[in-house]
Amino acid sequence: MTTTAVGMRCPECSRQRTKVHTMRNTIRQPQVTYALIAINLVAFLAEGNLSFSSTTAGNSLYQKGALLGSSPAGDGVAYGEWWRVVTGGFLHANVLHIAFNMYLLYVLGQMLEPAIGSLKFGLVYAASLLSGSFGALLVTPHAFTVGASGAVFGLMGAVAMEMRARQVSIMESGIGGLILINLAFSFVLSGISIGGHIGGLIGGGLAALAIQTADRYRSQALALIGCVVIAAAAFAGAIAASKSSEDAVPATGQSIFITPGQ
Repeated sequence: MTTTAVGMRCPECSRQRTKVHTMRNTIRQPQVTYALIAINLVAFLAEGNLSFSSTTAGNSLYQKGALLGSSPAGDGVAYGEWWRVVTGGFLHANVLHIAFNMYLLYVLGQMLEPAIGSLKFGLVYAASLLSGSFGALLVTPHAFTVGASGAVFGLMGAVAMEMRARQVSIMESGIGGLILINLAFSFVLSGISIGGHIGGLIGGGLAALAIQTADRYRSQALALIGCVVIAAAAFAGAIAASKSSEDAVPATGQSIFITPGQ
């Protein structure tokens, strides 16, 4: 036996070095964030909108996947095309559109996913995306709406809630300013889905609040149930908003979820 700082150890054990774990090498990789970015990129390549600035009609994938409540031609969520509530959040209008959205998704994912875990992060993203679709259909049910910004706004809201729970200044961290700048762009620039941005922000904030409430009760199941309820309510609201838009006069133009600089 060999005498060591931690007591008596056998010769073989004393020669072994204990691996030291630091904060840097114990942080989990944001795998869901990377997966979501990959899905968005694949969908963008498949839809055919490969220009840098102009918004084009895209191919049939774009036309059948973009968020649309109802139209005179009988297209949209109101006529059974319920998948648009989800797929619209993975399509983009042009290269700059997806570039800004994916950059923010990467930055926010690096912050939030390791903090709350991959499963909860995925649920927050889903609740945010569906809430963004609900908001967009409430405001512009007859316009084609595409983009991940509804979900990205939800992540902003969730990060802000997480920082507030950890007693970190939202404004000093930069998240508060990022939210305000994005909201300002939503109201100032044309062609932006205001309903999608605000809906996503509210959905993400509520999902984060549900997770924090469940954490106080040390209940993983409660957190999952809370996020699923929010997502389901947003999906049901999107269907109802689309149905109520059937008899309204169709609006013209195209609305897109965008981010600063676009």
